[in-house]
Amino acid sequence: MTKTVFGRPTAVLGRAARGFVFGRGVAADMLLVLAVAIASPLVAQDTAKVKEKKPYSSPPIFMDSKPIAFTVSGPYGKIKKQRTGEATYFPGTVSYVGDSGAVSVPVRLRARGIWRRKNCEIPPVLMNFSKDSTKKTLFAKLDRARLTFPCRFNADYEQYVLQEYQLYRVQRLLTAYSFDVRLAHVTFIDSEKKDTVGTFWSFLSEQDSVFAERNGARLTTQKGAGPGDLETYESAFFGVFQYFVANSDYSIRELHNVVLVMKNNEYIPVARDYDFGGAVNAKYAKPPEVLHIRRVTDRIMRGYCVPAEQYEKVFALFRDKKAAIYGLYSDPLAAAVTPAVVTETLKYFDEFYAVINDPKKSQREIVKACLGGAG
Repeated sequence: MTKTVFGRPTAVLGRAARGFVFGRGVAADMLLVLAVAIASPLVAQDTAKVKEKKPYSSPPIFMDSKPIAFTVSGPYGKIKKQRTGEATYFPGTVSYVGDSGAVSVPVRLRARGIWRRKNCEIPPVLMNFSKDSTKKTLFAKLDRARLTFPCRFNADYEQYVLQEYQLYRVQRLLTAYSFDVRLAHVTFIDSEKKDTVGTFWSFLSEQDSVFAERNGARLTTQKGAGPGDLETYESAFFGVFQYFVANSDYSIRELHNVVLVMKNNEYIPVARDYDFGGAVNAKYAKPPEVLHIRRVTDRIMRGYCVPAEQYEKVFALFRDKKAAIYGLYSDPLAAAVTPAVVTETLKYFDEFYAVINDPKKSQREIVKACLGGAG
């Protein structure tokens, strides 16, 4: 079933039984009774199937937070040539020193990203494992994972990776709807040149579909979500968190740097990819011209509008977790972040708290600055 939204065909999503579709219109309301009558037996069957599923168990690599070290060998010359279009997989290996000695695991590697594929020395990669090959290894039960590493192989760009990793940790502290990540010290070897490219701090992160399954939700790839399609508290949290990290490089409607999942008949937006945010403040990051802000460090509210009380709940959460958030920057997992970056980041967070702790500023900068549906 299709429905035209903003001049393009859009598949009707799972809220039909409640009269909700992305960019909803009168037609959904007119079909409500019929949709419920038709869908109810199917919903019951789907529910039964869900109950039969075994509880999700995360791969062991994401069940610990201690930094790991491994080497990724691959044909990076070929990988970095795939700047545009559909990227293809290339054979590689991942190796590390285990309790019983050296371990080598075959893996397939392909370039990922849009901007990074065009601009990085070597673009970040998607690692694709075979289940049989990972048994009794560090990567057991891991199917696919993103590997994020410096866009340029130097100390400044390594700090950007560490800063982005820290923001994922902050996100996990605030909400269960956050990606599993694991810090790693990775050595990159070009398998064709037999050369060591370098060793840098990097991090692994889970795939979107795995994130959804782990949270007992269903991944949605349909574009077009507007303010009325989202669960209100989660929508408020998403907007405020993006304001907190000063990330303007996203679009809920276009699913750009946003993951959308459905749980309990509610659509939940989840933020990811923060290297263009002000809290990282990378040299290469520039705000979208349409926003009319000079720097990525200039915070701007781009989240959808929700009732004001939902924002207050989010503000209260940030206040309650402030000490814990700041504490993440002095614990062992932040040891590689330079003192100067830590100081700069926490001062930047101070500016956010100055806004949410001032009723007039929070109303002006966040509550009344939200988007009515253009984002």
